[in-house]
Amino acid sequence: MPTLNANYWETRYNQGESGWDIGSASKPLIEYVEQIDNKDLKILIPGCGNAHEAEVLLKLGFQHITVLDYAPSPIRDMEKKYAKEIAEGRLNLVCADFFAHHNSYDLIIEQTFFCALDPALRPEYAKQMPKLLNENGKLAGLLFNFPLTQEGPPFGGSKEEYLKLFEPNFNIKVMEPCHNSIKPRDGRELFFILQKSV
Repeated sequence: MPTLNANYWETRYNQGESGWDIGSASKPLIEYVEQIDNKDLKILIPGCGNAHEAEVLLKLGFQHITVLDYAPSPIRDMEKKYAKEIAEGRLNLVCADFFAHHNSYDLIIEQTFFCALDPALRPEYAKQMPKLLNENGKLAGLLFNFPLTQEGPPFGGSKEEYLKLFEPNFNIKVMEPCHNSIKPRDGRELFFILQKSV
């Protein structure tokens, strides 16, 4: 298995090896954020890549979006693409290791970040997420629902595994098969909403 560090992701990004990127935000996430009325939520998108989700959030009028990625190239590209939104303070770009990140958010959006991590880091992910969330904050998004193997990223997993991982720190609001995945991922995704335990 490759070492999944900043150089690894920078190389994949620059070589166009971004099979996880479907070219737009996924329909389940779009439909989820369209239902959120409070546009002042502080939102984090970790492992953002091309940050299609941030584009959707900006168009919907959200005011406090932070995107984070290990690789510098996507961050540099966003600096050019979203110069106006950055100047307005609506979009904050962070090039850093997620596990070293410190801030507080109301909502964290998960889209192909969890599945890109070495599975050995999953317990750390489950501990880091609530540290980044405000009281009653939520972690929401998509997780792959297919057997976990050493061939990745992306790495899979199961609902049972995810429940064991997240139940100590979160109230499980939703974790169910997606009904609106894109065709190649149909039957292979779970949509979830987790609320930080108080």
